[in-house]
Order: sequence, then structure tokens, then C-alpha cells
Amino acid sequence: MLFLWVKAFHIMAVVAWFAVLFYLPRLFVYHASCDDVAGRERFKIMERKLYRGIGAPSMILVWTLGAWMAYLNWDYYKTQGWFHAKLTLVFFLTGYHHMCGAYVKKFARDFEPPSHVFFRWFNEVPVLFLAAIVIMVVVRPF
Repeated sequence: MLFLWVKAFHIMAVVAWFAVLFYLPRLFVYHASCDDVAGRERFKIMERKLYRGIGAPSMILVWTLGAWMAYLNWDYYKTQGWFHAKLTLVFFLTGYHHMCGAYVKKFARDFEPPSHVFFRWFNEVPVLFLAAIVIMVVVRPF
């Protein structure tokens, strides 16, 4: 029963983390195309609060609860190829999360951002990770 509780909270943390990973780069799109000082300042606050207040805590919960589930069923998970593929994807998704954090810091320092077009493409990356991770967990192709 403990495993199911941990899994439920893990899924909730994943949903929160992906909400941030979908919305934060969208804010970057709008921030990069913003021309007025008041608007840029507003985006800085929104980005910082979203990243630090929801993004980082939910990512930490995803990793912590995921590790707890792996610990509870390690004999099973250690032999599963899909599990190792999922961990690899989550590792790279964590890198993407930290890239977002770097952009939050750069925007806070008023750097010259890439174009809004770059961020429109950058915004699509988490969709690919989500699709691949869900396929690994549900379909378990190997």
C-alpha cells in the first residue's frame, strides 16, 4: 500500500513539474518579444516565482518519490530496460529544467535574448520528453 501512496504523490509532482516546463518557456516567448520596461519587469517576477516556487520543488519531489519507488521495488526495476531508459530521459529533462533556470537568471540580468522564435521551438522540447517517458512507463517496449 505504501508503494501506491508514493506513486500517487509522484504522479502529482510530475504533473506540477510538467506544468512549469510547459509554461515557463512560453513566458520566455512573450518576454523575448516584449518591448516595454514594465512588461519585462513583470515577466522577470513571473519567471522567477514559477521556477523557484513550483518548478524546483516539484522536480525535487519527482526525483525523491521516484527514488523511493525504485527502492521499494529495486529487485524488479533493476532488470527493466524501460526503467533505465525512463531514468535517462528524466536525467536529460532535468538538464532542460536547469537550462530554463539559466534563462530565468539571464532574463533577470537583462541579457539580449534569442528571438521569440527560438523560444517557440525551445518550448516544444518537454512535449517530446513527456511522450517518450509515458511510452516507457505505460507500454514498456523493452
